[in-house]
Amino acid sequence: MRGEILGAERRRFWRDEDKLEIVMSVGIDGATVTQVAQRHEITRQQIYAWRHDLKKKGLWSPDTGALFFPLDMPVAAGVPAVQPPVAEAPPPVAVELRLRGGRSLHFESTIDPTALTSLIRAVEAA
Repeated sequence: MRGEILGAERRRFWRDEDKLEIVMSVGIDGATVTQVAQRHEITRQQIYAWRHDLKKKGLWSPDTGALFFPLDMPVAAGVPAVQPPVAEAPPPVAVELRLRGGRSLHFESTIDPTALTSLIRAVEAA
C-alpha cells in the first residue's frame, strides 16, 4: 500500500478567550454548532470539549445571556401575591420555561398567570 501526503498537518493552540468567543457564537443568528465549527475549521467535538473545559474553569455557563423575569403567582395557600402597580405595560417578550424531564414551554411574557399555571400542570401530567 502506498501513502500520499496531501497537505501539511497543523496543530493550532487556542487561547481561552478565543475558545470562549467561538463557543458563545453558537446560537447567534441561528448559527448551529456545525456551522460555527466549519467557519473556524474545527470539529464539532472540539466545540463540545471546549464547552466542557470552559465550564470547569468557570469561564462559561450554558445560561450565559439568559434573562430571568420574576413571575408573580398566587401562593398555594390562597394568599395572593402582592403586585406592584404597573405604570406602562412592557412589550411582550419571548419566554422559555424549562420543566422537569427535559421539557420546555415557549410563550410570550403577556400570558395570563392562571393559563400558564394550567398549561404547566397539563404538560407535567402528560
